[in-house]
Amino acid sequence: MTAVPPEAAAVPKERPRSGPPGDDETRGLFRASDAVFAELSGPRHVVETANPAFFRALGREETTGVPLAELAPELAEQGIIGLLDGVYRTGRPYTVQDARVLLGPPGAMNEAYYDLTYEPRRGPGGRVAGVTALGVDTTAVRQARQLAAEQRALLEQIALDAPMGDILRAMTAAIEEFNPGVLVSVLLADADGRRLRHGAAPSLPDFYNRAIDGVATGEGVGSCGTAAHRRETVVVADIATHPYWEEFREPALRAGLAACWSTPITGTDGRLLGTFAMYHREPLMPREADLALAAAFARTAALAVERHRTKQARERAEAKERAARQDLAFVLEASTQIGRDLNFHDSLHRLAELSVPELAPMSAVDVLDGGRLTRIAAFAAGERGGRWPQPSGRSALRPDGETVARVLATGVTEVARRVPPSPGPWRELGVTGYVCVPLSWRGAPFAVLTLLFTGERPLQGRTVALAEELARRTAVIAHNARQYTERVELARDLQAGLLLPEPPAVPGAEVATCYRPAGEGLDVGGDFYDVFPLGGGRWAFMIGDVCGRGASAATVTGLVRHTARAVARLVEDPARAVAEVNTALLEGVRHGSAFVTLVYGRMTPGKDGLEVELVRAGHVPPLVRRGGRRVEEVAAGGMLLGVVPDPAVRTARLTLRPEETLFLVTDGFTEARSADGRFLGEEGLAAALARAGREDGAGARELLDEVVASVDRFSDAAAPSGDDSAALVVTAR
Repeated sequence: MTAVPPEAAAVPKERPRSGPPGDDETRGLFRASDAVFAELSGPRHVVETANPAFFRALGREETTGVPLAELAPELAEQGIIGLLDGVYRTGRPYTVQDARVLLGPPGAMNEAYYDLTYEPRRGPGGRVAGVTALGVDTTAVRQARQLAAEQRALLEQIALDAPMGDILRAMTAAIEEFNPGVLVSVLLADADGRRLRHGAAPSLPDFYNRAIDGVATGEGVGSCGTAAHRRETVVVADIATHPYWEEFREPALRAGLAACWSTPITGTDGRLLGTFAMYHREPLMPREADLALAAAFARTAALAVERHRTKQARERAEAKERAARQDLAFVLEASTQIGRDLNFHDSLHRLAELSVPELAPMSAVDVLDGGRLTRIAAFAAGERGGRWPQPSGRSALRPDGETVARVLATGVTEVARRVPPSPGPWRELGVTGYVCVPLSWRGAPFAVLTLLFTGERPLQGRTVALAEELARRTAVIAHNARQYTERVELARDLQAGLLLPEPPAVPGAEVATCYRPAGEGLDVGGDFYDVFPLGGGRWAFMIGDVCGRGASAATVTGLVRHTARAVARLVEDPARAVAEVNTALLEGVRHGSAFVTLVYGRMTPGKDGLEVELVRAGHVPPLVRRGGRRVEEVAAGGMLLGVVPDPAVRTARLTLRPEETLFLVTDGFTEARSADGRFLGEEGLAAALARAGREDGAGARELLDEVVASVDRFSDAAAPSGDDSAALVVTAR
């Protein structure tokens, strides 16, 4: 350890005295050597001859003729003078290896390790006249050897990603082990480098570690704060008097600390990572070996800290990525749940439900409807009892009517980490903050999602971003649902105008009908049916299928129904009525797709039952169920309407006796497809009708319901049909 020039007063220099004659050649050899050599005379061990290395080791000027105990009083305190006394008295040499000695004047002592040999020097007659002292400084070798071993062990731990605390504690323990009397402390810098935090200091008292934990970096702030500020080693040889230690002198002295040498720990980019400090319990200046040791271990500490911070950064990045994936998964799953049914109110209801507890402990959704704010749903954790749990009923969950109104007016999310300003059960609920997120469509807010937070579940920045993303997706879903609902309702209303609201009560007959739209019911279908009176106890009926869907199909359906109703009272023969409908289609429709299949007929009560006359124009053949489950197909033919001027239809006549049934359907029934691709067909429909209901006494509704169920079973695993289906069933009574 190379000493910094001591600040103590120099010992007065005396003129060298000439000693007894000796071996000039030997003295000359040792004078140029780095080994310590001295010839001591008499029981007081007077320095007669010594080489420059001896005086450098003692930290004194070259002076002879002075007892060694007076030249270096510290040797007596360490027992060295006593060893010399023993050699002088017994005449036996003494040898020791790696002996630790403290050399130097008070306030500037240096620690060193030597291999020492004390040989008796005999005079005439063989009596011991003095002692020859020879020493080889092993400090550097010893420390280099230990340093290399410890460095290897520490680097292995760093490479194995051992915890940084374990590495720093092992480092401090290693230094303290081969430097007895040294107490090591590692402080770690905050991210901004403004303060130093406790890292490792196993030998320092806890109260002292607490006292310096969080010390600021700055000029004159102890050894460590100053070293961190300057980015260079700072040596304080005497804590008791140095001005840098004014703030921390009391705890340092109470801990028995007298000197502190601090080296900054810096990263490869020059950023401050911390400080490496070596304390001593007596005033002491470092030598070059000490400073080199501190620098070496500071570099090792820098590797450990940088690797630890890199690992932490990687773990934070991985945690952030996991959280982002979880957030994305939540948003995707929630969006799927919210949009599973295209219903405006249900989508907003699910938004409130799914927000608890994933986003917040409590949630509510309010909708602006007709200029008024309406609560759609409100949920609190623990209240999700069923598929559609009831709203919490706390109308006060709205944090502030003005806040919600302001969010609706501005379209900007409002975030508050405080209790809502409006009166409410906030203390009871433990509310500590809230978020109001607008749901907007094309810049126009129409609803607000409110999230309430508690001390157990505080508001976080990522929650706001998640809520905004979920609200944005829900706004699109809700808007589409509203448009879908309006379109379905419009289609339903139009379809209802083309169908009978309820089957009429026909004397002597039971009438049953059904209509099932294809797909999601967004368009008006082309299937229709009608039953209406003609007077005189007669009734007209029809069932048909218009080519196409939507507005054009609705137009054609209306034309067919109204034309048939208009001419039915004017012509007796059903074939003539159908011919008039065909003419109306050819003359009145300009879009070129007015193709219609139709069954039109009349029924009149008779003595044997219902007398039926009907015409089939390209439609599914009518079926008649007789007694004994016998099913017949009505033989009536003709072309579909709207194609040629003469559809070549002819009237068929039959009698429905009591309990016998006329069964009319559109091709949505016969074209029902099974999972393996088979069509039900006309034969399958006839078989289903034969199996349906009771053998005797089955009415129109019973038969229709069972045939519909049979068709559904046939196509249960198949894709949904792309065609509407309608049925008109008449049972004679």
